Amino acid sequence: MAAKKIALPVVTLAGEKVGEVKLSAEVFGLEEPNHQVVHDAVCTEQANRRQATAKTKKRHEVSGGGKKPWRQKGTGRARAGSIRSPLWVGGGTVFGPDGNQSYKRSQNKKAHALALRSVLSDKVAGKGVIVVDELALEAVSTKALALALKAIGAEGRTLLVDDTEDPKLVLSSSNLAGVKCVSEDNIGVYDLLAADHLVISKKAIEALEGGLL
Repeated sequence: MAAKKIALPVVTLAGEKVGEVKLSAEVFGLEEPNHQVVHDAVCTEQANRRQATAKTKKRHEVSGGGKKPWRQKGTGRARAGSIRSPLWVGGGTVFGPDGNQSYKRSQNKKAHALALRSVLSDKVAGKGVIVVDELALEAVSTKALALALKAIGAEGRTLLVDDTEDPKLVLSSSNLAGVKCVSEDNIGVYDLLAADHLVISKKAIEALEGGLL
């Protein structure tokens, strides 16, 4: 039986510990994560990102082919009515995508919440969650953010999560390879899985916990 509360240290962007935050084990301490709902959530997110712009031309959309290639009988060849037949090279496509196809999928809210709890629990168990007191910069500076991430030990692919979308933080992280910045209400299962570290502000992790309980 997991403990009711999980304590995580809270640090500044300079890497100094300033306290700790106690989180619910129902969100961040699942002993048996549900891998199936995580898989479903990733498939749903990837499917919904597809633009579905593929388009092929049907027989009536291909230019040319108005004239019958040869007379119906007497040539010894099979009858043909148009050089744009799907049987001909350069002809139309019979069952190709028409540009109106939809790959949209959906996952119910409870299953999606369980997927998030499963991935968050795995991150906490693997010490991949770093809680900072404030995820805010004085000015737009890629260099300052890179130094801050190094100071708190967030190396590799990093997901920055704050309770609001700070323009300074978004712009500062845009030129850092492997770093993505999202708000707490826009966090996705795929982004969590792809990140080596989750760097999240204290306000954001408390709000995230409240939304998943």
